[in-house]
Parts: sequence; C-alpha cells; structure tokens
Amino acid sequence: MSEHRPRLSLGLLETRGWVAAVEAADAMAKSANVTVSRYDVTRDARITIVVRGPLADVEAAVEAGAAAARAVGELLRGHVIPAPDPALEFMLSKD
Repeated sequence: MSEHRPRLSLGLLETRGWVAAVEAADAMAKSANVTVSRYDVTRDARITIVVRGPLADVEAAVEAGAAAARAVGELLRGHVIPAPDPALEFMLSKD
C-alpha cells in the first residue's frame, strides 16, 4: 500500500546581496513552519532562497522574508508555487 503524501509548496525569494539574503532566510525560518532547503548565488550578487512547507506557511514565510530583506537591503522578487510538479524536484534538491 503506497502512502499518499501531499506535495510541499515552494517559496522563492531573490535578493541582491548576502546580508539581505541571510536576514530574509532568518525571518522566513522563524515566521512559519517551513524548511529553508537551499540557496543559490548567481551573477550580480543575486541570491535566491528556497523554502518548502504547507502553503499558508510558505506564503507567510515569503512575506516575512520580503519585509526583512527590504529593511536591510534589496529585495528583487518573492514568489510562491502552491503545488510544484514532481518533475521539478531535481531542480530543488540540494545536490
């Protein structure tokens, strides 16, 4: 018998600069029941933080992270995907 597990929602927050990213990740982790699953650094000091969890928690975390990033640096974008397709999981894993 296979166990049905609901898909975790996906939250993405992009900042410019490390300080804003760390502040945002801290606020996201403290504000809701989410897991900070990874971060990626790209050119021009763009940092994307990825969180996973139940939809309401991911929405709250992205909102809190956005406010925290704006307070100390530059917020570029925040986005929530309620139920990402399982085919995206390879993009979201830490490896």
